[in-house]
Amino acid sequence: MSVRETIKSQIIQALQGATFPISSPEELLAAFPEGPDTTCRAGEIEVTAGEAGKLLTADDFPFNSAEEVAETIVSRAGF
Repeated sequence: MSVRETIKSQIIQALQGATFPISSPEELLAAFPEGPDTTCRAGEIEVTAGEAGKLLTADDFPFNSAEEVAETIVSRAGF
């Protein structure tokens, strides 16, 4: 699995229990199991939800699914 696919899969899994739509960055961070400290890893690459959240803008919200969140993050991160 590529870095992109691995990170995307981990984000989706981390947001399994989240209630959508998610309307704000604060709501998104709260939806992760360990909040901003939730960490996704792929090989040498490590990214926290807090770091990933910095890639998002107010225009990205609301998010309607974990897949949408994951795709937006991995695209912006350039994975």
